[in-house]
Amino acid sequence: MHTRIADPLTTLTTEQDARNAALLSHTPHLGQRIESKVLPFTLNLAAPELSAEDDTALSALEKTSARTAIESLVSLAKVNDIDHLGGGLELIAALHMTLAVTDYERTHFTIEHGHASIGYYAALATLGFLDRQRVIERFRRSLDIAGHVSWVPGGTELSSGRLGVMFPVGTGLALGVRGRLGSGAHVICHCGDAGWISGQALNGFNAAAVHRAPITFVMHRNGIQLSGTTRHIMNQDPRPIISSFGIRILEIRSLHERRELFAAYREAFASAQAGRPTLIYPTGWGFPGDEPVTIATFGRKYEIVEETAAFAAEHNVALDTRVWIPGSLMSFRDIRAMLQCLFYVNDLPGGEAHHDGGMKGRDAQAVLSSRLLAVSGAEASRLDALRAQPPRTVVTVARPAKGTPNLTLAHADLKDIALPGPDKPVSPRAGSEAAYVAVAKKYPKQCFVVSADLNPSTRLEKAVKLIPAAHSFEMSIEEQAATLLADGLAFSSREPQLNVFSTFAAFLEGIAREGFEMWKYQRNLTGFNEGLNVLMHFAHVGACTGRDHFSGWSLDWINLALGYLPYLRRFYAPSDARAAFLAVRDAASGYGGHIVAVPRDNLPILTRADGKTPLWQATDAWAPVTPFRQRDGAKAVILTVGAPSSLAGEASDKAASRGVAVDAFVVNGFPMDEDFLAELPRTYDRIVTLEDGLIGTVDAGLRGFAAFVAGKLAGYGLRLDHFGIVDPRVAPSDTFQEVWAHYGMTSDAIADRLTR
Repeated sequence: MHTRIADPLTTLTTEQDARNAALLSHTPHLGQRIESKVLPFTLNLAAPELSAEDDTALSALEKTSARTAIESLVSLAKVNDIDHLGGGLELIAALHMTLAVTDYERTHFTIEHGHASIGYYAALATLGFLDRQRVIERFRRSLDIAGHVSWVPGGTELSSGRLGVMFPVGTGLALGVRGRLGSGAHVICHCGDAGWISGQALNGFNAAAVHRAPITFVMHRNGIQLSGTTRHIMNQDPRPIISSFGIRILEIRSLHERRELFAAYREAFASAQAGRPTLIYPTGWGFPGDEPVTIATFGRKYEIVEETAAFAAEHNVALDTRVWIPGSLMSFRDIRAMLQCLFYVNDLPGGEAHHDGGMKGRDAQAVLSSRLLAVSGAEASRLDALRAQPPRTVVTVARPAKGTPNLTLAHADLKDIALPGPDKPVSPRAGSEAAYVAVAKKYPKQCFVVSADLNPSTRLEKAVKLIPAAHSFEMSIEEQAATLLADGLAFSSREPQLNVFSTFAAFLEGIAREGFEMWKYQRNLTGFNEGLNVLMHFAHVGACTGRDHFSGWSLDWINLALGYLPYLRRFYAPSDARAAFLAVRDAASGYGGHIVAVPRDNLPILTRADGKTPLWQATDAWAPVTPFRQRDGAKAVILTVGAPSSLAGEASDKAASRGVAVDAFVVNGFPMDEDFLAELPRTYDRIVTLEDGLIGTVDAGLRGFAAFVAGKLAGYGLRLDHFGIVDPRVAPSDTFQEVWAHYGMTSDAIADRLTR
């Protein structure tokens, strides 16, 4: 028996669990279920126009939120920090209208440019979802009031991250809500005038138009980006580009003109119900072809004539200088900052960007005493009247924990399923296909599939024919946006639901990884960033991809999947068609993030020692490890993953014929059973790993399943051997058996290593 000191990762994890629990215990706005009593202010998009009373209420809410945002940045300045106050103030006006039409069932919202988060938190505090003082004192200094847009009560569940990502994710959410609830579904996506040009954003626009998603994009077109003005960085008019996808453009003058914005929201909602997504685009005033406007015009429009004249004189700029007034004003209501932004986008002296900025070095009292932040008597009375009414109750519930029962198949559902027998090799895809069909047959209205023009090859085609047409979304070769669309579908329901995206694993390893990356910043209401209820189907994994050679290879699939394991419920690596059936069946049965990695080519059906009885039956429960060969007195064991697993059985049989007892276990996926791993050094002196993926180089070190096992068993003094791909630069374009042989992966080579 081999002994060793305690696993350092176990110690670190135990210590971290305690720190996590302590942090969560001091985070009041996160939990399993939060019931909020908030201002009963809502808007009905069926109303013919925005009433004077609602206009007054919105103005009061905007000013109150802006004051909170500024005070929060005053607090942040005391610790010598800044944030995106300019964008946060700009977001507030339109966001309050969005919050007023959001019902958190059929109507949802998201914010693509998540750096505007202080406006988001401030608006939620004004309505009563968040504690105002906590927003002021703990913004960017707490788990709940984070630096980017994250999920809190009354907020958006779609936590913002990389620019552009929320275009396809919001589209997926809209399609999922419509698929579940039908008419009335609507998602409003606030976005900046920078992220729209990203690849995933353009793909998102295309997906929204092709699938007629009920979504409205609201562009905050302030003309300012991180390192300069939009005109100097990306001088493209978004309208012809976005409209070319089939998105309807609704032009308005300004997001700060509340009645005009409400009319645009009404029109956008009606358009969404007719299957036409829209972009609300604020043109502003004074653009080429428009009536000319001047700096003086700006002062009159926002009733800051004296301040505008003083600022222009300070920088020797004439008041009759022609300018473009953006339709969404960075630093709205912060007068001096507004003027600096106006001058900045017009290349005038005195211009300053407020993309990164705050209240460091500024006179807080002077800013807060601005006339644009003063709540009038009528506005105060309207707020008082709202506060006197019975509050609106909004319940925010965390996403189900991973492993919560999802779409389960009972024995009765499996009795007529005939899986391939051991008489001839067959593609594992036959097993995954049968499982998808079984799930779709029982739960057609709860299955959603996103495809990348590969349904026949990934074998999702039969299942797709069983589900409603509105639950299947073809994305051609837009794999990155397709993963994000599937993520969006997962947000659309707390009920059992299967959301599948399938493509070749080589694409998921490369261009489509953003679908996983987004999971890293999707915080559940419980406080944990976690994967979503999505099944990512990796087709054609490993070296087992026919004669496509490198063009179709997915050699890093195990490393990729293990890297995302903290966000997954399970990662499956089936080794034959029967194992693939169990993998998909199990993935569908439990809520959470999943990877199912299925080889392409014809593989033997693994059997027990008699060579006749299949290792798995359709009714078996999935297990992370299956005994493959077990022999009396064995002190060596082969741990095998995926397609080459048949070689482990053959090697064990050959070693036995030479008088050496060698056990073999098939690893079906992860996480592995810690008890099984702990038992290995108590039983064996020698361990061999086998996989058809990258296992590292002398220079880079060990990786893949080989590294996983070596790390788990470090310090026991065991002899470890590894079979896999160490140098992928040269390989034959041949059948998978020849490819494996090129890398030394044959049953003879394994048996020879074990019997030396």
